[in-house]
Amino acid sequence: MKRGFCIGRFQPYHNGHQSVLEHIAHEVDEIVIGIGSAQLSHLTDNPFTAGERVLMITRALASLGCPFYVIPIEDILRNALWVAHVQSMTPPFDLCYSSNPLVMQLFKEAGIQVQSPAMYERETLSGTEIRRRMLTGEQWESLVPHTVVKVIKEIDGVERLRQISQKD
Repeated sequence: MKRGFCIGRFQPYHNGHQSVLEHIAHEVDEIVIGIGSAQLSHLTDNPFTAGERVLMITRALASLGCPFYVIPIEDILRNALWVAHVQSMTPPFDLCYSSNPLVMQLFKEAGIQVQSPAMYERETLSGTEIRRRMLTGEQWESLVPHTVVKVIKEIDGVERLRQISQKD
């Protein structure tokens, strides 16, 4: 049994995340997906709650064909202890998938194998770009799985983002 770990903020979950996880699903028997900064929501950079992000991911991956677990992980702001914190919140895993330099370094220092998956259309497929498009009224729906569009509409996520980004 080979289990891989992948962490992201998923603000929102998008087609780049989907591509990476579909790739990982061919390499492992199970995937543990960590929702980073789980305590953050209702902020311009982090508009969605951990529960909403769980919903986005589980709906988008319903037909993945590889078992997965979605685990919210709150920040602890102590990098030297972060990997142990993650491990205390997740099922055991054999390797970590990340392209974040800090995450890669912390897992390597903890003796865990790290693989950096290829980023898929990184210029367009980023949470920052998707949130920017939501705020400006540009087309964003094609950048996320259709199931995520439905979740964002269910929770009126675009309107929330517009409201919280306003100045006093």
